[in-house]
Amino acid sequence: MKILIQQACIADMQSSHHGTIKDILVENGVIQEIRNNIAESAGKVDKLVQQKGIYVSPGWVDVFSNFADPGYEFKESLETGANAAAAGGYTDVFVIPNTKPVIDAKAQVEYIRQKARTLPVNIWPIGAITKNLDGKELAEMYDMRKSGAVAFGDGIVPIQSSGLLLKALQYVKSFDGVIMQLPDDISVGANGLINEGIVSTQLGIPGKPIMAEELIIARDIKLARYAGSKIHFTGVTSPKSLEYIKRAKDSGVQVTCSITPYHLFFTDEDLVSYDTNLKVYPPLRTKSVMLALRQAMLDGTIDCIATHHLPHEYDSKVLEFEYAKYGMTGLETSYAVIKTVLPELNDEKLIAMLSTNPRKIFGLDTPVIETGKPCCISLFNPTQSWQFTEKDIKSKSSNTPFIGKSFTGKAIGIINGEKIFLNN
Repeated sequence: MKILIQQACIADMQSSHHGTIKDILVENGVIQEIRNNIAESAGKVDKLVQQKGIYVSPGWVDVFSNFADPGYEFKESLETGANAAAAGGYTDVFVIPNTKPVIDAKAQVEYIRQKARTLPVNIWPIGAITKNLDGKELAEMYDMRKSGAVAFGDGIVPIQSSGLLLKALQYVKSFDGVIMQLPDDISVGANGLINEGIVSTQLGIPGKPIMAEELIIARDIKLARYAGSKIHFTGVTSPKSLEYIKRAKDSGVQVTCSITPYHLFFTDEDLVSYDTNLKVYPPLRTKSVMLALRQAMLDGTIDCIATHHLPHEYDSKVLEFEYAKYGMTGLETSYAVIKTVLPELNDEKLIAMLSTNPRKIFGLDTPVIETGKPCCISLFNPTQSWQFTEKDIKSKSSNTPFIGKSFTGKAIGIINGEKIFLNN
């Protein structure tokens, strides 16, 4: 298949064409030509990509999504999840092990890797740290790594035992693996549904203190330092947590972190409507915390973006706030949210967070936009104004509070090898 992208601005710091506007010809999944004008080939190509203001960059990576397959395909499947990711500009997605059965053995890892081979997006399983996510006994992480697990974590079930997490950190060190933790001490504010503060008091909803996150991050940094191993915190929401992480990095601890786009957009004040789509984990924080997270994006404290794409069917969200499931979809809107709330964040920093940083942290190859190289690119328009509507949803579920929101910056699609996905 021949694909011609016309007049695209190349955003790739590793490419000799960085910052230039070029035509790019892709054939059989390989970049064949990058020149000022390849218009004479237009009549021979199978697909012509032509849009004013289009940019291309190395393929984006999401490090935390739930594709609910196997076991919960009524929420999402690998196919619909891949389409949602591609629509959001992602070529690679890490899927959490909270499935049925749990991704805690090589058979489950191989199932996902094999089933995803024909999809437009590369899907990488996160292997469970503990068998059946019960927090008691280590899973066979070495076998899972050999079968294609990209990292290890219990997904939306934070590891509570210090001794168990230390063993996991020591275990993965032998093959340079990474432990991923969603930081939360579940014993602190165990019944909390939203952030503990003025809004939780006003609404009469049990609150969860931000300290519950900070305690786990402080503990796990010490464990990672002791083990000399790698840990990645996802869904970080506390400025104090980020301070701990920054100090740990400066002292040589192998620690990295990611945050969600929706924690940069919404605050707990938005919960006055009792919109269950805003019931997320970790919870939305105060406006001052949200502004501090935005600043941490600008100063480089945050390494990468995690959409925390957690799809739910209608019956899990349209009910009383107390009983609604946690999470929202996020793959389709991730780039748009960040560009809208942080217009001052330059493209080089944002592409690093979306592509090069997560690839470096988790050991994935980084594609380069050069002649003769495999094509793995995200296409986007950083200045396009648009409104997100239900027709833009490619996920099987529609539990998102972003419907009707206006954005600046839009993902156009991806070209991943011989696979192409473009939004209408």
